[in-house]
Amino acid sequence: MPRRTLLALAGLLTVLLAGGCTVNPATGGATVVLGSQGGEEETGAEMYEKFKAEGAFYDDPELAAYVERIGQRLVANSDMPERDFTFSVIDAPDINAFATPGGYIYVNRGLLAYLDSEAELAGVLAHEIAHVTARHHARRKAAGVTSQVLATTAYVLTGSGALYEASSMYGAELISGYGRDMELEADGLGAEYMYKAGYDPESLLEVIGVLKNQEQFQRLKAKASGKPLATYHGLYASHPRNDKRLQTVIRAANELDTGAYIEDPSRPGEFRELTDGLVWGQSIQGQRADNRYYHNKLGFTFAHPEGWRVDAGASAVVARAGDDSAAVTITLRRRNPDTTPEAVLKDLARGELAGGEALEQAGLNGYSAVATAGGKSKRLAVIDLGGLTYLFEGEAADFAAGDAALKEIITSFRPILPQERQSGQPRYVRYIQVPRGATMETLAAGSPIADAEAQLRLINGFYPRGEPRTGDWVKVVR
Repeated sequence: MPRRTLLALAGLLTVLLAGGCTVNPATGGATVVLGSQGGEEETGAEMYEKFKAEGAFYDDPELAAYVERIGQRLVANSDMPERDFTFSVIDAPDINAFATPGGYIYVNRGLLAYLDSEAELAGVLAHEIAHVTARHHARRKAAGVTSQVLATTAYVLTGSGALYEASSMYGAELISGYGRDMELEADGLGAEYMYKAGYDPESLLEVIGVLKNQEQFQRLKAKASGKPLATYHGLYASHPRNDKRLQTVIRAANELDTGAYIEDPSRPGEFRELTDGLVWGQSIQGQRADNRYYHNKLGFTFAHPEGWRVDAGASAVVARAGDDSAAVTITLRRRNPDTTPEAVLKDLARGELAGGEALEQAGLNGYSAVATAGGKSKRLAVIDLGGLTYLFEGEAADFAAGDAALKEIITSFRPILPQERQSGQPRYVRYIQVPRGATMETLAAGSPIADAEAQLRLINGFYPRGEPRTGDWVKVVR
């Protein structure tokens, strides 16, 4: 999946303005907020366009339309029926869904594999819609939202594990826990929206049970590996079947009196039909772009104009115009965590510097400037990636005319995306009917995925124990 460079998002977040107090349409109470609704919409819209430009969406139009249809039905029965909402499926294997300011709801492909019905999908979407209608983004501290929005978008588009861990996020999660009260509020409102749309609110409890089972499985893996545990939204200390407050909040929706019976809108078999063949694990959509150079060992890539060639040697990578009229040379050195890209550039540059500017791209930090000495100008840049610092030196026979191309190469530098690393046999979620005498153990035998039995139990609702009946439809990975 070709993806352009993720540009700086910091400026995007300046729309989080001074605080104020409004009446919340979902809760009916006064809400202290940190930014205007217009500002939220601008932030969400720009993030959506960034995701779209970078090719972050799962390429399945029918599934996308299905998710959009369910989401809009829920919105029509929410506290903001006139507000524009947009629903999208992110092409990521993580078990996650999240909302960004302005009514943009995202569900990861990876989560869909663990759901069993349209009602459960509606539960996921309703919960995220409620985070928007209750304005939970605006009710959090601006600093926390800013840093996590920045890291989240970078993580989704680059797959950077360092960003993922630094933000304490599970998958592409925007907010690492809104707090117990906000989560319960979202559950309560979400259950209400489900009921009014014709879905059984109890399905939301099933969804949370699925997530809790996944958390239990991840806890065992984390304990064995010694790594910290990260969870979806960081919600509940106990399983939903034991959480009385959660059950009370969700089941209150069943006591609503709308005055009319609303039929369940689910079409039998449609959810299974549209999720049969869902990609499992890393994306298979990615294809390396023709105009990009990829350094597999160091894990970086950059774009170059058509007709340029790239030569990689032991000491440098050189991108050169076809007529040799311009070139960018990339060298590297071990990163010093006690300094900055700007300081490194100014220390190494020769001549007078002009046009200095910070670079923030794909979650990376850097600095660029033009250095002039002896009447000759060069485009210089320093960018940190992982434990290394990359040094760029661009020159052109006609610098004034060629600098734009030199700078474009530098600003396109980013980590190779997980999809661009994809290799091996793709895997898919498939539905089969259980043969006579089969068990989860036998169904998992010979499976190509890690922790096969546990994973099949999780995606079929049999974790940690339990067995399907002969003839039942179950999911396998092939």
